Amino acid sequence: MTRKRIGIAVLGLGWMGQAHSRSAMRIPSLFPECEFTPELVVCADTDEGRRTRAVRDFGFTRAVADFHEAVSASDVDAVWVTAPNMLHLPMIEAASRAGKSIFSEKPIGGKPEQTVEAYRLATEHRIATGVGYNYVWAPLVIHARSLIQSGAIGKVTHYRGRFLSMYGSDELGLLTWRFKFAESGYGVTSDILSHSVSMAHYLIGGITEVVGMKHNTITHRPLPTGVASHYGRGKPEDPKGEVENEDFASMLCRFENGATGTFETSRSTVGPESQNAFEVYGTDGALAWNLEKLNELQFYRRDDGPNTGYTTIFGGDRFPYHGAFAPGQANAIGFEDLVAIEDYQFLTSLVRGTRFTPGFAEAVDVVSVQQALINSWTSRTWEPVVDLKK
Repeated sequence: MTRKRIGIAVLGLGWMGQAHSRSAMRIPSLFPECEFTPELVVCADTDEGRRTRAVRDFGFTRAVADFHEAVSASDVDAVWVTAPNMLHLPMIEAASRAGKSIFSEKPIGGKPEQTVEAYRLATEHRIATGVGYNYVWAPLVIHARSLIQSGAIGKVTHYRGRFLSMYGSDELGLLTWRFKFAESGYGVTSDILSHSVSMAHYLIGGITEVVGMKHNTITHRPLPTGVASHYGRGKPEDPKGEVENEDFASMLCRFENGATGTFETSRSTVGPESQNAFEVYGTDGALAWNLEKLNELQFYRRDDGPNTGYTTIFGGDRFPYHGAFAPGQANAIGFEDLVAIEDYQFLTSLVRGTRFTPGFAEAVDVVSVQQALINSWTSRTWEPVVDLKK
């Protein structure tokens, strides 16, 4: 079989830019049946040190400072947008106008209206798109969906989604772009609640109305000097600036299928380090999954009689994709393996000419929920979810 070459540009070599770059290098060995050969052509980053690393450590053919130069290159077929949030839209616009396929990390816009504009641009230019809601690619999450669709837990009655993270829990954590409205847009509702909502859409379906609240626990942070990570730390005596977006949000919701739902998200809680989790309750059983235990799914079956109680299903090569990384049962896979799975599926869709999901349309579905939540902060009442694609 002749593999099709796909030239890749990565815009931003931060954490996720590095993860997707490693995926491109790993995919041919992980998925020997793949129908393409990914080639890391060009990395765009304003930081000279990252540009050096892109070529030296990741194998990019070249690195440039201006992302316009990368997206317009004739040897680039697909663009990965992995820069800070508020750069996503101009990068997507440039790539769309250049006719390149686009995979963007979430949120594809820091504000709902920017996500809608990105969707409009890609639709106008007939661009294939993908979005990094990568947790839906966890093998046991895929299995959970199949159990729900098979009726294994009966009719779904309630969903609980949450993403509680500690990345912003340190009062001396630096005031990086993630905490500024002009550079990041909204806070946790864009950054991590988007994962919870996309997961709920994947497992249960659409949401029709919401009501919720927001809060800021840490209102000021030390000012950074130079290029800084949001895991960086200042000193008590450092000058501080104001946090401009929310670090906690919660909402109640109703789903199209009649189920109720609760969501909560925070970057300032202490305890849950990366608790991206869901619980699905049905008339005949329940399911629960937590990123902190990526390779375990909890399954409750009411008809087990005297033996009722949650059963732990361990990950293994009997579930989709898992065997590409580790054979047998209960041999764990990790976060970057999920990134490799989604990149493999996105690149496969490009070769086959099929539509990849989640794409920009699904991202608009997520921000349609986010916009209803934002509206409820002001109205302090239930708000309908309006499809922003229309």
